[in-house]
Amino acid sequence: MGLFRRRKQAAVPSHDRAASRGDLDHLENFIRSRRGVEAYIEPRTTVTETTVILIADDGEWTRRRIDGPDGARRFAYRMGIPVYDVRLMGYPQRMRDFNERRKRRPELY
Repeated sequence: MGLFRRRKQAAVPSHDRAASRGDLDHLENFIRSRRGVEAYIEPRTTVTETTVILIADDGEWTRRRIDGPDGARRFAYRMGIPVYDVRLMGYPQRMRDFNERRKRRPELY
């Protein structure tokens, strides 16, 4: 009858994906076309894999998936930009200011 047999848990398919070449190309293009870019590593969550957010000196930012924290550090080192951990540093004020400006005047962005 098997009333007390353990059920095998079905494997939950991941709806997330790892970093692709397109993600890395986008990040590289952002770095080349902006000044003062810094990388911030965002930790893996239950919804998304590890991401890296690049923030320019004017606060403009972009976010893409990356292959783990070590992959983000290697990418930043290869691109010659500083890298920080969001859990330790938080987001810079210039990013919050940029978001506020964008919210107030969306027609400019």
